[in-house]
Amino acid sequence: MDFAAQGRATPGWDSHVHVFDGTAAVAPGHYRPVHRPLADIEALARSRGLMHLVLVQPSVYGTDNTVLLDALRASRGRHRGVVVLGPSVSDAALQEMHALGVRGVRFNLVSPVGSGGAADTSVTFLDLAPRLRALGWHVQWYPRPQDLPVISALHASSAASGIPAVLDHLAGMHAGLPADDAAWWALADLAQFGAWVKLSGWYRLQAAAPYEALDNNIRKVASLFDGRMVWGSDWPHTSFAPSALPAYAGMFEPVLRALPGRQAEQAWGDAPARLYA
Repeated sequence: MDFAAQGRATPGWDSHVHVFDGTAAVAPGHYRPVHRPLADIEALARSRGLMHLVLVQPSVYGTDNTVLLDALRASRGRHRGVVVLGPSVSDAALQEMHALGVRGVRFNLVSPVGSGGAADTSVTFLDLAPRLRALGWHVQWYPRPQDLPVISALHASSAASGIPAVLDHLAGMHAGLPADDAAWWALADLAQFGAWVKLSGWYRLQAAAPYEALDNNIRKVASLFDGRMVWGSDWPHTSFAPSALPAYAGMFEPVLRALPGRQAEQAWGDAPARLYA
């Protein structure tokens, strides 16, 4: 995929990347990231005509969003961010983040330190909900399939009214998930509430390149979320050794193969422009 070669007037988006500072402190008992600065992913994305990035707070930094915020500051408005927060964050800090381009808060239900060590992410989410709504932010969930009923119930509550859900990595709908699993019903409910899905993280979903085992699940998700899907590379692919990273172009292939051209193009063009810009 080359967004620029399609003759689009609007630059495209990579809606899920991480940046790392090799000198920054990380959560104990977790992986030690390699130095991966903003300039590296900007150059890689630009080679495909993607000029906008969504920087997602990685689990190793917990609620210390310094690396991400510094990168947004350096980008001068080109990119957007999704942070990890605790309920004690000040209104002034939220306003500063918003001015830099933050548009969401992430809850990672997969990594043991991914939500900043919060014992109950539901409580933290509900505590933050009024302020997220006032800012117009969304909540990005990194779920397992079994988490979707809880997320659905949260977003059905009056406390979460008006706060969109964005579901990481195909909402966790992995290649081994049965077609009649209860998670599909919860996912359909979330779609009815206006949730979004990220087409990303293929190697996190019990699939190996070229990820054909996910084609049917991608199509099934697309039937529920048409127009509300955004593509992300998940660069720099922390599941892999630094010397064996998957090709950036390979992250487009499942979308191009599984979805018609209109849906695929929306996922790195019009849809993220609506969600983030």
